[in-house]
Amino acid sequence: MRKEINLMANKETNNDQLIAHIIKGIEEVKGNDIDILDLREIENTVCDYFIICNGTSNTQVNAIVSSVQKTVSKSLKDKPWHIEGSDNAEWILMDYVNVVVHVFQKHIREYYDIESLWGDAKVTSIETKY
Repeated sequence: MRKEINLMANKETNNDQLIAHIIKGIEEVKGNDIDILDLREIENTVCDYFIICNGTSNTQVNAIVSSVQKTVSKSLKDKPWHIEGSDNAEWILMDYVNVVVHVFQKHIREYYDIESLWGDAKVTSIETKY
């Protein structure tokens, strides 16, 4: 039982560190409207957290994804298990297994409105200083 609790605590610490570095990577290139959706209390979810943000162009969306990859890789020696959507850079998904990052262009984010699809999730909005 104690070992199980330690494993859960380590997972939480790892998630917290990963999320902090993902946010840092987004902020480095001025990603907008950053939200963290906590999915842990929802049944049958594929991960623990979604991090959602948007950029103003496909160039900025690609820059956000690149910045997140570099920040996480440099700090935690971790890389995404899978990245999808890089071709047109309207919606890029970065899968870090327990944390999935969605980087949208603003109009695509508004169209899909995935926050409302996960309405039961606890949402934390990150205040940016730019």
